[in-house]
Amino acid sequence: MDYKHTLQLPSTEFPMRANLPQREPALLETWGRENVYQRMLAARADAPLFLLHDGPPYANGNIHLGHALNKVLKDIILKYKTLAGMRAPYRPGWDCHGLPIDLEVEKKVGRKAKAEMGLVEVRRLCREYADRFVGVQRADFQRLGIFGQWERPYLTKDFDFEAQEALELADILATGGMFRSRKPVHWCASCRTALAEAEVDYDNKTTTSIYVAFPIEAKGPLAPFADRKLAIAIWTTTPWTLPANLAVAVGPDFSYSLVEAGERALVVATDLVEALAKRFTLGATLATFGGAELGGLKARHPWIDRDSVIVTGEHVALDTGTGCVHTAPGHGHDDYVIGRRNGLDTYAPVDAGGCFTADVPEFQGRFVFEADRPIIDMLRDIGALLGEEPIEHSYPHCWRCKKPIIFRATDQWFLSMEVTDLRKRALAAIDGVRWIPSWGRERIYGMVANRPDWCLSRQRAWGVPIIALRCKACGQVEAGPALARKAAEIFAVEGADAWFARPIEDFLPASSQAQPLCKGCGGAAFERETDILDVWFDSGVSFAAVIEAEFGKDTISDLYLEGSDQHRGWFHSALLASVATRGRAPYKAVLTHGFVLDGDGRKMSKSLGNVVAPQDILKNYGADILRLWVASEDYSEDVRISDEILKRLADSYRRIRNTARNLLANLADFDPACHAVTSGEMADLDRWVLSRLDDFVTRCRRAYEDYQFHLVFHALNNFCSVDLSSLYFDIVKDRLYTSAADSKARRSAQTAMHAILLALARVTAPILCFTADEIWRAIPAAQRKGRGVETNCVFVADFPEPDPAWQDAALSARWTRLWEIRQVVTKALEEWRRDGRIGHSLEARVRLQAGAADAAVLAALGESALCEVFIVSQVELASGEGELTVTVEKARGAKCGRCWNFSEAVGSHADHPELCERCHPVVAATMQA
Repeated sequence: MDYKHTLQLPSTEFPMRANLPQREPALLETWGRENVYQRMLAARADAPLFLLHDGPPYANGNIHLGHALNKVLKDIILKYKTLAGMRAPYRPGWDCHGLPIDLEVEKKVGRKAKAEMGLVEVRRLCREYADRFVGVQRADFQRLGIFGQWERPYLTKDFDFEAQEALELADILATGGMFRSRKPVHWCASCRTALAEAEVDYDNKTTTSIYVAFPIEAKGPLAPFADRKLAIAIWTTTPWTLPANLAVAVGPDFSYSLVEAGERALVVATDLVEALAKRFTLGATLATFGGAELGGLKARHPWIDRDSVIVTGEHVALDTGTGCVHTAPGHGHDDYVIGRRNGLDTYAPVDAGGCFTADVPEFQGRFVFEADRPIIDMLRDIGALLGEEPIEHSYPHCWRCKKPIIFRATDQWFLSMEVTDLRKRALAAIDGVRWIPSWGRERIYGMVANRPDWCLSRQRAWGVPIIALRCKACGQVEAGPALARKAAEIFAVEGADAWFARPIEDFLPASSQAQPLCKGCGGAAFERETDILDVWFDSGVSFAAVIEAEFGKDTISDLYLEGSDQHRGWFHSALLASVATRGRAPYKAVLTHGFVLDGDGRKMSKSLGNVVAPQDILKNYGADILRLWVASEDYSEDVRISDEILKRLADSYRRIRNTARNLLANLADFDPACHAVTSGEMADLDRWVLSRLDDFVTRCRRAYEDYQFHLVFHALNNFCSVDLSSLYFDIVKDRLYTSAADSKARRSAQTAMHAILLALARVTAPILCFTADEIWRAIPAAQRKGRGVETNCVFVADFPEPDPAWQDAALSARWTRLWEIRQVVTKALEEWRRDGRIGHSLEARVRLQAGAADAAVLAALGESALCEVFIVSQVELASGEGELTVTVEKARGAKCGRCWNFSEAVGSHADHPELCERCHPVVAATMQA
């Protein structure tokens, strides 16, 4: 007789094949139709607030894997926080101003045509370009399952944002910390603009370093050698900066020597004489003196009719060069500082395109890098070149065009790091922030401690203008908080385009209209400043334009989360902007992640052909696999991705999905209101699996709270593949299939599985958002009643809480030993199977002889339950001494036609001779019904 119809076989419509690339878009439509995100926020309307402020990606091009990593990490946190009982709204943002979009528009219309356009028209084209890619990127982020207020993102080009930025500028002007000065800044000659520190990349560059003799007067310690041809030897890796040389710096506490060098006598650092003798001819040392004695002496420029004063400076080092530092105050920060200290001009005879001006007639119009060789040749011709050699060193490059940049003194607006003690206050604020990982603190602390004044101005068209006026008569610049606040009023209605479109008079505060503003000459004719604010100031003040604007002036974001490069970018600019005006950091915690590398640990680049596009992963695997990759990696370091990695994750995903499917299938007839059994009535194995569930929930909750999502992944993978699939499911399926439908034994297992299913869906929801909701929707409504899980959407449910009732230290200890014993039994069974003495383990009978401790553990479970655990037909317990011994023999009796267990009772039932003593009453009752 076929007894299949008497078994309680699993049944579910939840598909084994995920088919994520097709199924996920359909679920996205469902979420939109059901307003899932709005419901999720509404369910936590009165809950404590958690604010993760979105660092705005640039609205330019399609998203890449770095974007995906960043946004998924944020989404995992916010979904968890909401499930865990917090109100965690997410307002995504985009950085829309600045150089890249400006250049894209220039590329599209042509540089000449753009130059002939009015600024307002150029800005309109930039605005349209930004709008286009906001739409493109928004669709890509939503496809990843990212929840947020996509219908109302914040954009740095929005009128209200630009108005708030003008107000922040006003507040900074009110502090007195902002000033205009001629200082050397990072300058991209290709893009023709100043660059922020965060817009500078460093790469190796080979240049020619040279040693040059500067004639020096025979005074001070050199007076006794007036009959000699005296010179001081400098070394530089940038020959093109020599036309701007105004000084030579020496270390005041270093020893210097006058050394014979052919027809000359050269001044060099004493400690470097031996090394320099290998590069050019040096003879005897004529005299030795301290660096401070050289201060104030005059040298002469090698070919320009100009003195070069000898100055002292603590920045001079003895690791390279001659100990005598070529100083051009217009082409370097240290040079500028020492130049200011000694009253030197900030001289930089180089135009915006990186070419020499008429101040350097020998090289006028020549690009500075192209002038290196002619300058070296000239020095050789006039006898000033002591030596040359190639050198490879780290050199700054423009992040946008990838070309080497220069340091060039220009008139710029700066935020002082010293006038209002901004540096000191920012460093103090850093120590009030939680940095994740902890090394983030040291990184940003060092950057702030050593950074120069913040250059706030940029020479571009697309951005929020610096609100300032320049007197046409005397050139004096006027800027103040009243002017900026008036501009903010107008920007709120018309946007920052108004600065370039409206008459200047419209921006004058009411109290000063028709009054001369110039404090220098009293003139009333002005022209507007055309520089824009650094786009890092745009995003840096987003805490005010977004967080404070919506949640109140005193609100501080709980978390900023971006890539590790943002220690010198957004984290940095936001910190300075907030400390400058509020005296505090704009965030309570900062989390950073690494960069995405290929499977071999190489940086992704088109030239290497190793770029992995998130769009391709979505097409081939689906968003949940990509999200699982994000969760599985330790993001505190650089993370790798490859097809092999994705395939392994797809295997892990299948195990998780099949676990859920198994649970759903075995709960098809379960109604917890009617069928659940109490903990005291449950089978020992079922109570053990609930203790494992409690441990799983506890570990995952702790890992989520600590932002350690890779620990969630490992706990999830281990729980599904080991605790459930390899142990619990393998053992309990016999009881589930063969027991009577409403038996205590079966309902006990279902009670445990029901708790596991509800917990599994909610624990995985922040990571596997599509699959978790698919699982949740497959759970019958009756099984979702109570415990804060009544909703038909998993994201409106509560994150599972650990249940103390499931914890039992004695039970856990007992099962720890039982699993060890099971391994010994399984090994013995495998030997019998390998020898062909049995096929399936149910064909075996196991005899266990154990010492007192093990015997007590085994006896407490009982022989019947041990058969279930070992998956054998019969178990015999025998007391003994010493170590555990396992004896395997063939099972006694015949094979039951229904459960396949062997039993001596098979054949003893007249109505169903094929059945064992367990199956007969079940079948008899079924037939009777």
